[in-house]
Amino acid sequence: MIETKKRIESCVLVGLITEEQTKNEVKEYLEELAFLVKTAGVIPQKTFFQSLQKPHVKHFVGSGKLDEIKQYVEESEIDLVVFDDELSPTQLRNIEKILNRKILDRTHLILDIFALRAKTAYAKTQVELAQYQYLLPRLTRMWTHLERQRGGIGLRGPGETEIETDRRIIRDKISKLKKQLEKIDSQMSLQRKNRGALIRVALVGYTNAGKSTIMNMLSKSDVLAENKLFATLDTTVRKVVINNLPFLLSDTVGFIRKLPHQLVESFKSTLDETRESDLLIHVVDVSHPNYEKQIEVVQNTLLEIGAGNIPVLMVFNKIDAISDNDVINKEVFLEQLEDMWIARKNMPAVFTSAKYSINTDYFRDELFKIVKELHFERYPYNRV
Repeated sequence: MIETKKRIESCVLVGLITEEQTKNEVKEYLEELAFLVKTAGVIPQKTFFQSLQKPHVKHFVGSGKLDEIKQYVEESEIDLVVFDDELSPTQLRNIEKILNRKILDRTHLILDIFALRAKTAYAKTQVELAQYQYLLPRLTRMWTHLERQRGGIGLRGPGETEIETDRRIIRDKISKLKKQLEKIDSQMSLQRKNRGALIRVALVGYTNAGKSTIMNMLSKSDVLAENKLFATLDTTVRKVVINNLPFLLSDTVGFIRKLPHQLVESFKSTLDETRESDLLIHVVDVSHPNYEKQIEVVQNTLLEIGAGNIPVLMVFNKIDAISDNDVINKEVFLEQLEDMWIARKNMPAVFTSAKYSINTDYFRDELFKIVKELHFERYPYNRV
């Protein structure tokens, strides 16, 4: 029997420089978008961007730029065109008609990655709900498109078998999925309440910051840790003991710029794990050139989900990946960053490499001090 190797899809990426997004920011966003498509198993071949005051109402980019993209995708036999912002149903329909290619926006791409990464029935249900909510206003375009071509990125999940489905049936499915999740959410809420008199700590951070590696380091467990975006979808909870003090540690889904609101809604129970925690460990990939922007995204997302007032331990991870440059060496950079962070934010901070066990003992000591204080505040007569 001859096995045929599955062809890997190729794509181009499209971003827009506006009054709200500078050229440097758009370049950074497109680099992240390239990482997203690679996570989804697609090879990015080229990026396009244009300066406009605001997105073109019909085509997102101008007609001249769209013609340039059309010429390239036809000459290079590109399969897919991915836009860095969410497209309206009208924009999707018009762009697809002109380019005659599969069109995805950032939201659809993230939903597709979640569909690819979801392993448990609960995570799959959450993702399916988010997919249907996204697809509903785009139903006509999606189904006619799916009739022409199935499979590949952007077409995982409910669309593959529901070509004839109308809006009424989709709404019924959304209603059914919401009821399923409400039932599971109530069960999980009860489980959280029944965990006993233990302090609850949640790992939060930008996706791929190293949360799962830290989870494994602290709990001596074997949680999946990959150099991919959204490696963790299901919340993992482990009991951790430091110096005879037990507490619960949870690893949650990573945040990202423009996290689709459909996912925020459908992953309510996963986010409840964060909201109901006593302490948040905010993990930062300090080797990333734009780590400060990623910190801001996480902090804004925490405010959005109602977790902005929970105590935070900042953990600047991946210090092993920082490279010396002509201006400053790594040691001086870390010293200055630590002084600046503590002086500016007046928050505890740890600089570590969970992967290579650098400064992990200090990390454990600092975590123990905070958890011990929280424990004494809640249970003053229960001394450890």
